[in-house]
Amino acid sequence: MKSLLATLCLSLAALAAAPAHAWPDKPITLLVPFPPGGSTDSLARVLAPKLQEKLGTNVIVDNKPGATGTIGTGQVKRSPADGYTVLVSSLGPFVIAPHLIKGVPYDAGLDFDLLTVAVQAPNVLVVPAASPLKSVADVIAELKNEPGRMSFASSGNGSSDHLTAELFWLQTGTSGSHVPYKGGAPAIQDLLGGQVQASFQNVNAVLQHIQSGKLRALAITGDKRSSVLPNVPTLAESGVKGADVYSWQGIAAPKGLPGDVKAKLHAALVSSLNDAAVKADFAKIGIEVVANTPEQFAVFQTGESARWKKLIETRKITAD
Repeated sequence: MKSLLATLCLSLAALAAAPAHAWPDKPITLLVPFPPGGSTDSLARVLAPKLQEKLGTNVIVDNKPGATGTIGTGQVKRSPADGYTVLVSSLGPFVIAPHLIKGVPYDAGLDFDLLTVAVQAPNVLVVPAASPLKSVADVIAELKNEPGRMSFASSGNGSSDHLTAELFWLQTGTSGSHVPYKGGAPAIQDLLGGQVQASFQNVNAVLQHIQSGKLRALAITGDKRSSVLPNVPTLAESGVKGADVYSWQGIAAPKGLPGDVKAKLHAALVSSLNDAAVKADFAKIGIEVVANTPEQFAVFQTGESARWKKLIETRKITAD
């Protein structure tokens, strides 16, 4: 009996002295709250192999679309805060959906450990190549000539392309007709076919169609010209002030990450984003790497949330 007790005590002592498993020791999931194929999904699939190299574990991309990204985002909120579930999302779930959709299953400002704003890109005002509209001035004249009639496609209610159009109408004292689609691809398809007259699309999503001459770019929504469209003026240069917009993707985790895990994950993300090949590939399609700190992300989120909340309330925008 004494021998058995002694053995048991030695075993317990050995277990107590054994070091805890270092993070990560199992696969990490990058949860994307949108369907495959979009800008956010593409970002996650670029990051996954880079993170795998740097962290030494498998990194999986899991798409959980629905309700403007809020279903997947809510799932991340409910996941353990252990660094094995990471949210990769556009600005929608972070700063737009909470003001647009009732009963969002998370608090965007409280339920996540923000890690970094990964990338950003301006939107671009485009019309079909056959359109008679050649400038922003032409668009404004058309909107004023026939208020509410000119159609603007978007990837859905509350998307950055939708709210950019709303901001443009607000700043120019005009109104158009919003035509929401279930994603950017069908919106762009109808734009190419001339079924809709204009759209504020993510520059990377329509760059190939601009370069091939199928779409005409009239203005960039950023605070400076895009390096991939250097001959296209900004909205400000075209006389429309206060309508600078960037679409962006951020990365976050469930609230309560252990400090060492958060630091290691953030370092791996920033290193992956700043990889020379990754930055070069993004630059080719007009996407700028941001890769900022959690503290900078928090300040940025607060400002963006207030901005879109004000616009949604002013324009009386709904998710319907």
